[in-house]
Amino acid sequence: MLSSMGFAAPGDFAPAWARFEASFRDLMKEEPMVGGAVWFFHEGRPAAKLLHGRADLGENRSVDEDTIFHWGSVTKTLTGIAILQLRDRGLLDLDDPVVKYLPELRKVHDPYGDMGTITLRHVMTHSAGFRAGTWPWGTGEPWQPFEPTQWEQLVAMFPYTRIEFEPGSRFSYSNPAVIFLGRIIEILTGDDYEVYVDKNIFKPLGMHRSYFDRTPYHLLPFRSNNYTVRDGVPTKNGLDFDTGITVSNSGLNAPISDLGLYVAFLMGDPARQAEYDRILKRSSLEEMWEPRLPMTDPVAETTGKSRESIGLIFFVSERDGMKLVGHTGSQAAFQSFLYVDPGARTAAIAAFNTDGIEKDGVRRPDARKVLTRVREMLFEEIFPLFRTP
Repeated sequence: MLSSMGFAAPGDFAPAWARFEASFRDLMKEEPMVGGAVWFFHEGRPAAKLLHGRADLGENRSVDEDTIFHWGSVTKTLTGIAILQLRDRGLLDLDDPVVKYLPELRKVHDPYGDMGTITLRHVMTHSAGFRAGTWPWGTGEPWQPFEPTQWEQLVAMFPYTRIEFEPGSRFSYSNPAVIFLGRIIEILTGDDYEVYVDKNIFKPLGMHRSYFDRTPYHLLPFRSNNYTVRDGVPTKNGLDFDTGITVSNSGLNAPISDLGLYVAFLMGDPARQAEYDRILKRSSLEEMWEPRLPMTDPVAETTGKSRESIGLIFFVSERDGMKLVGHTGSQAAFQSFLYVDPGARTAAIAAFNTDGIEKDGVRRPDARKVLTRVREMLFEEIFPLFRTP
């Protein structure tokens, strides 16, 4: 569906979007997803929207513009912006050692030297050497908790944790590293992470239906369930789950319309720049988008047409003269991404509420494949239309 709002779209946008929508509908049949949404933005406004399927099968609720999805690791971009806010306010330096704020990390075994050499910049580029997973296991045993709920649980693991490679030498995606950033935000501000982001990002941008972890009662009618397909049957996982101490890593819930306010800030608007600069000045955002280290996107694998890098928290994808910045997300059965082309002031957001487990030869919906193909179609067919020669 094309937005009825007037905007200066290229003449070939409408037929290109029609082709994208047809391919999207075919993909939804091929990889049966319970529900999902894709929006494309230009100049801070929705240019086109796709809404698919059900937010909740039991209640027969369709996905609509108010449906609240879980955004997983897209949350990390909020955490990165919060750290740059504190840097710009003189409360920290990106070259500070992490142990300056979290001395407990000295208990981690570092075969490459002193833990004091690992900086906030290392952490923000996923090059500090910390492991990928929050827990040291990944076998999915039923007794294993979803996520740690207390900082002390992570601290208890530090003596049994090691640095996996020489800090700064390469990219390796790490969830615990971003949790450490969230903890630093709390220490320096005296606010819980959720409160800090609400006061310093959500409220200034008008994101009044964005929240972390469990859903406020007045928003429950809009909350999407999430589904794991087993033996061809979608099984609901429940509306809510607690990301615990990992909230700064993956706790965000929001409708796409609220994420649209966030990407409008990332896209920039000369008429609102003074207002946006009070959240984070443009030069600091652009600093976050400079490529630092080569990487492979941990969720949406690329076709080899892009050069993928990590900036400061943000993923950077460069191809054919475009630079797109954003992040992907995956938690429970929710899958998502957010990408912005700051040069053309365009953006795309997608979220889905389904993944699957293959069993007894029954094919499952593959959320990774869906994210990859939707992202690649947008990168190849839609974003380039808005680039000037």
